[in-house]
Amino acid sequence: MSVQWWKESVIYQIYPRSFNDSNGDGIGDIKGITLKLDYLKKLGVDVIWLSPVYDSPNDDNGYDIRDYHKIMEEFGSMEDFEELLNEMHKRELKLVMDLVVNHTSDEHAWFVESRSSKSNPKRDYYIWKPGKDGREPNNWGSAFSGSAWQYDEKTDEYYLHLFSKKQPDLNWENPDLREDIYQMMRWWLDKGVDGFRMDVINFLSKDQRFPDSAAEPGQRFADGGNFFAQGPRIHEFLQEMNRKVLSDYDILTVGEMPGVTVEEAKKFTAEDRHELQMVFHFEHVGLGNGPNGKWDNLPWKLTELKEIMTKWQKGLEQKGWNSLYWNNHDQPRAVSRFGNDGPYREQSAKMLAACLHLMKGTPYIYQGEEIGMTNVPFPSIEECRDIETLNWYEERMKEEGVDSAELLEAIYARSRDNARTPVQWDSSKHAGFTTGEPWLQVNPNYQEINVEKALEDSESVFYFYQKLIQLRKQEKAMVYGEYNLLLEEDEEIFAYTRLLDEEILLVVCNFSSKEQKRSFADITKGKQQQLLITNNKERTDKENLTEVTIQPYETFVYKLT
Repeated sequence: MSVQWWKESVIYQIYPRSFNDSNGDGIGDIKGITLKLDYLKKLGVDVIWLSPVYDSPNDDNGYDIRDYHKIMEEFGSMEDFEELLNEMHKRELKLVMDLVVNHTSDEHAWFVESRSSKSNPKRDYYIWKPGKDGREPNNWGSAFSGSAWQYDEKTDEYYLHLFSKKQPDLNWENPDLREDIYQMMRWWLDKGVDGFRMDVINFLSKDQRFPDSAAEPGQRFADGGNFFAQGPRIHEFLQEMNRKVLSDYDILTVGEMPGVTVEEAKKFTAEDRHELQMVFHFEHVGLGNGPNGKWDNLPWKLTELKEIMTKWQKGLEQKGWNSLYWNNHDQPRAVSRFGNDGPYREQSAKMLAACLHLMKGTPYIYQGEEIGMTNVPFPSIEECRDIETLNWYEERMKEEGVDSAELLEAIYARSRDNARTPVQWDSSKHAGFTTGEPWLQVNPNYQEINVEKALEDSESVFYFYQKLIQLRKQEKAMVYGEYNLLLEEDEEIFAYTRLLDEEILLVVCNFSSKEQKRSFADITKGKQQQLLITNNKERTDKENLTEVTIQPYETFVYKLT
């Protein structure tokens, strides 16, 4: 397996709307990010992934792009962007852009032309179909509720939108469309950006028969994923993209791929196939999903989490590469989802950090994760801003009249708004995010949890992340070592080793609020041990690991030689 800079990097995701507001309009902006670059440099990250900053009417917070060559006015200007890129490169930070090319906004010039007439040259830049028996062309449902098809009176046809009706899907079967996209990608890369995170990139190729999908009894719209996730020409399209664009630059590429399997991920990321470098899978963040998907927040077991993580670790061990994440702009806060955001918030935030960063793959930190930000219990649906959450709430209230308190419970646990509350910089009004009225309310716990406080406390979650990142630069076993799971059936302890040459890293994480006793005698026997990192101040190098007591949510990593 080759040595690469992007394997050794740690990536920090910025959701610009919620990061830092420089002009007091309540919306985070590009200048606000530039002002905080020294903070990110202090943390030690290497790469910043910037969620979309392109011109957009904002139906889906920037993932509906109106113009790929312009910056959204709320975020600033192209000059602001160029200054940000320049300031990042000065600090030896790389910038990865979000690439959204499964769909555009319905206000994009291409779509305006496409819907104007059936004979327009841009008509086939999008997916248009006549209705069937007075209804939609098929029964596919949108990820944001309702049908995936929108009727357009002007040409008496429907267009496909796997997401919002203001996000029509592009037709990748059209070679002219593909060329225009490649040209746009080159434009950004020539400007100096260092790679792309590719939004739902495994959805590009649709089964051209557009068949109905199997539906539950009484269900009008069904998940059509079988016909567009890893569609028939997806590898061909990505290999063409690599050949015509990506291979000419030394960049990082990661594809967001809902529903991707380990076997498919090997194809997407194997170096000899010339597609992408890594993918985001969704298996671990789907833990506890029920019949209503994530909105059924059911209990899950640690053995299930270990099985998923290990399957991906071993599956991409020889061929391919993992991306490692607990949360992002679409997922609830890591410490609320997988840890304990109550009395053990700091302990469990550190434990989760170690558990993830010691695995094989490139780790991602989502803004605020490094200070242990938590989910927010919104007092009412009026406080929510996320289109997916609002549509689901309205649908359930209308169709089933479900108790709103029950729905709000599900929203507290899993809504995308949990990740999008503004970053908590200090204990001043609105957590120092803005001098205006924030676009989404700040988590009420900001006086307790904020960057200023974290930087003043040498034992904070922030400094634990900083140390983890420093360790990654020193310990090659953290990056390239072989992963092996220990205590497979254990429901409290997640333990594994990383092995490189003669060196072993022993990683132990307590996912419970109770003290545990375990033995690691078989691994440590006859070896010198050095404690690399822990969230337990009492732990020492000299610890007897033959019979070790592990505190609630404790983590420790020993280097054995």
